Amino acid sequence: MKEKVSILGCGWLGTAVAKRLSVAGYTVRVSAATPSHVEELEDAGFDAYRVLVHPEYLEADDPAFFDADVLMISIPPKRIDTIETVFPSQVSQIIDKVKEYAIQKVVFISSTSVYESKGTIVKEGEEGEPEKASGRALLKSELMLLAHTEFQSTILRFGGLIGGTRNPARFLSRRSEVPAHTPVNLIHQDDCVNIIQQIIEKNVWNEIFNASSPVHPTRKEFYTRAAEVSGLSAPGFTDKEEPYKIVSSDKLIKRLGYRFVYESPVDYLNDIEP
Repeated sequence: MKEKVSILGCGWLGTAVAKRLSVAGYTVRVSAATPSHVEELEDAGFDAYRVLVHPEYLEADDPAFFDADVLMISIPPKRIDTIETVFPSQVSQIIDKVKEYAIQKVVFISSTSVYESKGTIVKEGEEGEPEKASGRALLKSELMLLAHTEFQSTILRFGGLIGGTRNPARFLSRRSEVPAHTPVNLIHQDDCVNIIQQIIEKNVWNEIFNASSPVHPTRKEFYTRAAEVSGLSAPGFTDKEEPYKIVSSDKLIKRLGYRFVYESPVDYLNDIEP
């Protein structure tokens, strides 16, 4: 019998995962923070619940949401000044619920922002000091989850998310002075969903994985092509250097035997009809 999976935070990624797992025969419950979003998810055919995670407590209209074998946490840190303390406090509230309801497995959606931009290839265990407060908040939260032995956690550090309803050309639309030679760390929605499904199906826990397309084109290469296929103006580029990192997904590829749908994010753009 397939496991019961609850998805905390059913946005762009969570909805895609919920669709895939439902088709695959899993019992899937999803959550949103507002009644209107819950209603939208219900209208789309999902078993949806309102769950709001505060730094001091977790508010859930129906505890049935936590009747799960696997909990996927997909709530990115907000862009607020206090996020470095607020987000880990939110994760602490979630951990309390995981233990209260004896959920055995957790998938935590993190980000490659946990890495310092050193101008090198970065692998798991080489985080350095993240530049952004959101990256530091995610790193703290990862460590909190992995420190608990009552349940098993796997951390997925996704690169920039593309595909689905997201038009990457709009990310830098109308911007100027974009460093042309900086490599990008991006991943398509299809690969994100495949990886999450494989983590659950192959029972791969107590791990940290980077997940970014193995080929890293420059910003100029990627966003020029994105603009072409979208019919938008390309951003203005400069030869100015900026700090960067190249995120390696070698561990994920070897551990899961995973083959990316899009080895390069440019491959995805080339599949789009202009």
